[in-house]
Amino acid sequence: MSDEPPPRKRMVKPPGGGEARATPARLKTAKGRTSSQQAWLERQINDPFAARARAEGYRSRAAYKFAELDDRFGLIHRGSRIIDLGAAPGGWVQIALQRGAGRVVGVDLLVIDPLPPAELIQMDFTHPDCGPRLIELLGGPADLVLSDMAANTTGHKQTDHLRIVGLIEAAADFASEVLKPGGAFVAKAFQGGETAEVLGRLKTRFTKVQHVKPKASRSGSSEVYLVATGFKG
Repeated sequence: MSDEPPPRKRMVKPPGGGEARATPARLKTAKGRTSSQQAWLERQINDPFAARARAEGYRSRAAYKFAELDDRFGLIHRGSRIIDLGAAPGGWVQIALQRGAGRVVGVDLLVIDPLPPAELIQMDFTHPDCGPRLIELLGGPADLVLSDMAANTTGHKQTDHLRIVGLIEAAADFASEVLKPGGAFVAKAFQGGETAEVLGRLKTRFTKVQHVKPKASRSGSSEVYLVATGFKG
């Protein structure tokens, strides 16, 4: 019987899964911070995925969400052409490059620090010039379109719902323009945050559409991902 340890699996799980849970750390002072900022910082300190991202050099804990989705659905293939909408700070781009994507193009309202050879631009995806620019940079049809975009919330439930649906629809319409047959589309959504109409449109364009909540998504978050595979062209 071999004494060598078994090969590591690609599926991500938080470190220390079998150990007793440590007492959550708390910041010593909240001076100059709002209560929501204080709560966010404490979540980051105690979040095992955030800690792992810092240790492994990923720009955000969101990298593990995409890694898990790829493990499950086989989204990235060697040489894949990928467009990432809402790419900042670049965690999903890092995973795409590490797993063999041939061409990655990303866009965000925020500046994204370079991740060569990916092409990353600062622009509003909803601007009419953005789509053509992304297509030009990609240099051909896409195998995968990602959208981790999230609308700024107003606190007004109906308004926020419409903004969420609007972003999903815009990303889905763009994906339908640029994907090659057999391609895939992944978009951030929120439980109850998309309409039957959006899902219906996706189901006419793709062979399979699923809701998925990655383990790296916080349990208290309503965040889910729409994963549509087998673009019909």
